[in-house]
Amino acid sequence: MRDRARRAAAVLRPRLPRLPRGVRGRRRAVQAVMAGCVLAMLPSTWTHAVAADRLHGTADTPPAEVAVVFGAGLWNGRPTPYLARRLDAAAELYRTGKVKVVLVTGDNSRTEYDEPGAMRTYLTGHGVPDAHIVSDHAGFDTWDSCVRAREIFGVERAVLISQGFHIRRAVALCQAAGVDSYGVGVDDEHDATWYYGGTREVFAAGKAALDAAFKPEPHFLGPKEEGVPRALGAPRD
Repeated sequence: MRDRARRAAAVLRPRLPRLPRGVRGRRRAVQAVMAGCVLAMLPSTWTHAVAADRLHGTADTPPAEVAVVFGAGLWNGRPTPYLARRLDAAAELYRTGKVKVVLVTGDNSRTEYDEPGAMRTYLTGHGVPDAHIVSDHAGFDTWDSCVRAREIFGVERAVLISQGFHIRRAVALCQAAGVDSYGVGVDDEHDATWYYGGTREVFAAGKAALDAAFKPEPHFLGPKEEGVPRALGAPRD
């Protein structure tokens, strides 16, 4: 009976993988780990390479007709501090004449959660006329926002606005989607959210590389919209 119990316990006990024996085995294990790390970093290297000469500040970014502001969450129906800083940068670009129209893109998949609506309200409260703001209510992720900017709103060239940890991926994806893009990475306090965003980008870059390679359709494409041409034709106050 005891022998049977010991055999049953041995079957149930998880076996840990054996460490490689000998110098050669350990060397191969280290090489495998290093190769995995290199492969994991390739997508991030790609985003940095694409965006290398396309990042600027609000003062020196090349002018474009359209600025694209990506959503970054709401608190009690209002833009988070991170999103507010993106919108502040867009308002500055509009005031200085660097852009003529601001395209706000974010999540409006639920009636009680309207990122583009909150972004529009913030911008109008900071001096951007409502007629010069266009809302994309189906910007569920960065790839969707870039594809819809090109395919639905007809944007061919844009200044993209986001945090520094995200802007390279945004530029790389919009370039892949056919939008000639320049990025403005807004400054932020290096708090827990900033570090989380930076860590998340390492994994998000992998998805970005797949999106750029295979070019999947957005979650929702829909018909073309005339919001951007109409806003470009609206008189500036």
